[in-house]
Amino acid sequence: MIEILSTKELEVTQRNILEEAGIVYHEHNFISIEPIAFKAPKQIKNAIFTSQNAVRSIVDENIQITNCFCVGDKTEALLKHHNFNVVEKAYQASTLAKTLVTQYETHSFHLFCGNLRREELPAMLKKHQVELHETQVYQTKLTSKNMLRSFDAVLFFSPSAVESYAQRNLFDDTIVFCLGKTTEAEVRKHTKNLITANRTTIENVLVQVIKHFKEH
Repeated sequence: MIEILSTKELEVTQRNILEEAGIVYHEHNFISIEPIAFKAPKQIKNAIFTSQNAVRSIVDENIQITNCFCVGDKTEALLKHHNFNVVEKAYQASTLAKTLVTQYETHSFHLFCGNLRREELPAMLKKHQVELHETQVYQTKLTSKNMLRSFDAVLFFSPSAVESYAQRNLFDDTIVFCLGKTTEAEVRKHTKNLITANRTTIENVLVQVIKHFKEH
């Protein structure tokens, strides 16, 4: 029997994918997301969103945004669901940053982010003297837990969850499945025994898990 740990609570449809493959799953939210009060202009021409959490934090604030630049399929889908105009999408913040500094270098941007936001995108825009304003709209808190046992695999969906898990658990020989290159980079600080999903969706991580254990 294959038993895995998801470091984020899965949705019913995602659980079903694992159940149908005969994989037993355990879940714990290793991070919590809390919206915070913030001030931002009511009209913004170019906004950057690197996560769904940032989108959720601003949707009820009546902010008029002309163009959205985002990271990930789910972030794009959520923006479009709320009738925002998505101009550019990338699968990594660093890739999006390259697009911004080469194709939009004369524009100014507004980044909506959390307290643990990554440095790659702001650093690249600053290096190329592209104007960037930042507004923190949510807080990521680490909610670590000692699992008191090992699993056949552990699933990570953000660098913060890796950090949280590592506070009270060892990686040992457990195979790790990651969502995205930034999560992968954080995992590599602890283990080389990892597989990264080839698309930035939770469903694709689950597909990689099933595929791996069928082959092994």
